[in-house]
Amino acid sequence: MVKLNKIYTRTGDDGTTGLGTGERRLKSDLRVDAYGTVDEANACIGLARVHTGKQYPEIDTMLGRIQNDLFDLGADLATPDAGRDLGYEPLRIVASQVKRVETDIDLLNKDLQPLRSFVLSGGSPASAALHLARTVARRAERIMVALAQDPAEHVNREGLKYINRVSDFLFVAARTVNDNGNADVLWVPGKNR
Repeated sequence: MVKLNKIYTRTGDDGTTGLGTGERRLKSDLRVDAYGTVDEANACIGLARVHTGKQYPEIDTMLGRIQNDLFDLGADLATPDAGRDLGYEPLRIVASQVKRVETDIDLLNKDLQPLRSFVLSGGSPASAALHLARTVARRAERIMVALAQDPAEHVNREGLKYINRVSDFLFVAARTVNDNGNADVLWVPGKNR
């Protein structure tokens, strides 16, 4: 259970933060960057939900689940496998969470026409916000992949799959809210030469 009654503790004034294991790391550490960027993606999804809530309740519900799962992913990343007993079971992203996002992607994607060009962000405020969230999720994925390359670090494989699926979901959702892709703004290679 989370209990926050004091927002500032001054423990981070030296440029460090505490992981779920109790270990202190620099705020510029790649692991901290990874879960911080997951949090940023979550905030972007929250902004997108301002535009999806009433008009697209089914997508809004899906986004709400993803926001909750992204907190799970942040907890997963903030509690690296320390190889020692922590006194509790750390929260990890599991395969069923990945599968759920895949199911949602398939549900939305069935009504979309195949793409013949890349899609530019825009078309509608909801779509633009979802594309922004997608790009931040992709950045989180790149940071997580970089972290996983360090032999001294551990990144949950299901967490990597999850963030990959989230960005795919956000792309499909962005097209869906653009009149099922009919209002997509397509890239025209070399158009302005």
